[in-house]
Amino acid sequence: MAGFFARSNRAKVQQVESAAVQPIGSDTLRRVELLDSFENAGLGWFWATDAQGRLIYLSENAMNKLGCKAEEIIGTHLAKLFTHEVEEQGGQQPERPLNFLLGARNSITQYPVRLALGSSEMWWEIAGKPQFDDNQEFIGYRGSAKDISSSFQSRRDAERMAQYDSLTGLANRHRMNKRLDATLQAFRNSKRSCALLMLDLDRFKQVNDTLGHPAGDELLRQVAARLEKVVGDKGEIGRLGGDEFQVILPDMDDRGDLGELSQRIIQMISQPYQINGSRAIIGTSVGVAVAPYDGVESDELIKAADLALYAAKGGGRGQYRFFHIDFTDGAKHRRQIEEDLRDALENNELKMHYQPIVDAKTHMLKCLEALMRWEHPERGFIPPSQFIPVAEDIGTIKHLGEWALLETCKQAKEWPVELRVAVNVSPIQFARDDFPALVKSVLLESGLEPHRLELEITESVFVGDAERTQSMFEELKRIGVRLALDDFGTGYSSLSYLQKAPFDKIKIDQSFVRGATEKGNNNPAIMSAIVSLAESLGMETVAEGVETKDELNLVTERGASHVQGFIFSQAIPHEELLERLEKGELRYEPRGPERFRADRKSVYRKISLFHDDHKYNVTLRNLSKTGAMIEGLLNVPLDTKVVLNLGGGQLAVATVRRSDSHMQGLEFETPLISDGADGLCTRHRVSPYQIEAAGKPLEKLPDDPYEILMAELRATGRGKSFLEVDLSANRRQM
Repeated sequence: MAGFFARSNRAKVQQVESAAVQPIGSDTLRRVELLDSFENAGLGWFWATDAQGRLIYLSENAMNKLGCKAEEIIGTHLAKLFTHEVEEQGGQQPERPLNFLLGARNSITQYPVRLALGSSEMWWEIAGKPQFDDNQEFIGYRGSAKDISSSFQSRRDAERMAQYDSLTGLANRHRMNKRLDATLQAFRNSKRSCALLMLDLDRFKQVNDTLGHPAGDELLRQVAARLEKVVGDKGEIGRLGGDEFQVILPDMDDRGDLGELSQRIIQMISQPYQINGSRAIIGTSVGVAVAPYDGVESDELIKAADLALYAAKGGGRGQYRFFHIDFTDGAKHRRQIEEDLRDALENNELKMHYQPIVDAKTHMLKCLEALMRWEHPERGFIPPSQFIPVAEDIGTIKHLGEWALLETCKQAKEWPVELRVAVNVSPIQFARDDFPALVKSVLLESGLEPHRLELEITESVFVGDAERTQSMFEELKRIGVRLALDDFGTGYSSLSYLQKAPFDKIKIDQSFVRGATEKGNNNPAIMSAIVSLAESLGMETVAEGVETKDELNLVTERGASHVQGFIFSQAIPHEELLERLEKGELRYEPRGPERFRADRKSVYRKISLFHDDHKYNVTLRNLSKTGAMIEGLLNVPLDTKVVLNLGGGQLAVATVRRSDSHMQGLEFETPLISDGADGLCTRHRVSPYQIEAAGKPLEKLPDDPYEILMAELRATGRGKSFLEVDLSANRRQM
């Protein structure tokens, strides 16, 4: 047989002639010559194995291509010549590995393999058929091969382009949809969870408009890099197009962890960017949905995450939200706001209200902040946090801003006392080149003295051309108006701005005031630093959001020159303000709680309570992270274990710590967490997979999933604590 595998096809013919002991015809010689020409032209090669899969022949050109000698490769098992070739094949992964095909003696057709030999990456496409002797005994494979490295690389590059975003290198919408479909299908079979984050960028359009599209592209690349840094190997990130991004997080359902991750994403994305020598500031909002709780199919989960993102943006941006079934109605509500907001001005539904800013020491009125209010004729009061973001999205903020500025100046001119009035300026409004001209025109039409008008500007106006922004400031100061830096210290701060920007006032954001009196809080030190900075620059300071007397004492001690908050007054209508000013009531008395109390929210809603396999209807009166106050049960013994059904699969295990007649104070076994807004939620929910296992439909959570929890508690022995106290007296009353 050795002669058959000689390196010359002519020698092969001679060996075959000798072995057959008969002459070779011209057809056979012609066939051999054709095979020889085929190999020499580089169109392909031939190979053969023995019954054990060991290579017994390989074309000389193929060995030259590999840089190997015959003795180095003949006798090697065919499968060992290749790496795990099924790992990367541009999405065209073979159904069976090569070892399986050889072992099963299957025919091999157009099978791509990656060569394990050589320093460079080389791909072949092989084909072969099993051979049998006259007794039908398997004697090995005979096959062909050809080099497909160039075409394979092109195909793989094309496949990558089809799956990845060319700008950021992240997965594109097509790949993310396929990954989410495959993940959810696999995870449903294995009863696993998967979280989906949807986010888009706030103020990205402003960067494009002021710095140009190339700068916008560079910003997107930097955002992608920051997302990869935050998410790491926890999941896959995709850019869906424009400024929309998506994150798939397998095996994550703890809403505490998801909330922390969302907050880190918001904080990271919100840090300033350096782009071609210019500084850009954007933000982001995040919507969170988790399978199987919020959907078991990809379209359900995407819709849920989209609605959560919609709610986050509607809540004031720079926030995250977990999906809640109420968001379905919320999306309809937002669309209704969009439609009605266009007519709100013409229908005289918008009003300006005013909140006092008082001297921190004397409590005398020094300034009034103008705040827009919308009283809808059918739906009542609509908070600015809902309609202002909508106005920015649909482009009506320009008209609202112009109206608010003119209306405020006209009303301030009517005041019997000369007081300053502060008006908030949207970054979109400030970005207009004609904004100083608008201010000058409004002052001329209203007759208000320029020094009485104070324009409150957030740090986001510094996005884009720094020279243009500085020029805008100088032009406004030449008009004679005052400038205040609003929400100072909330993530965009830069001391370099304060060196040049001619601000008259810095407003300390309320996030530094809330909870500042609690032990171990660092906010008092931050307030002191801001006040010292402002004083050294000759600026006033206003502590916003002061609600309790201990907060008032703290901000006064720390040196804030002015105070604003419910401790003195909420925003009041212009008619009520005029009446007070005409009476000369310029001093405000602090009215509010003595001390700050950690987030305990007053609520009033019916919920279910479970004990000893029995359900009771109670009223939830207040709720905090650590406990709740309920009413509706009579004389419940202390230390009784109960479960509250907070809705949406949220079950909170609690212990009765105070009991007074029909009122009970409960302490949660596991603290609640923030839902990204002003609400609270449980870290975990009853899994629909558990409900499905209990014989319930997976599509919908039951109203009372308590029986699922009880089964688990009993199985682990924890359920005994729920059975120790009998509340039969309460059951009889109900």
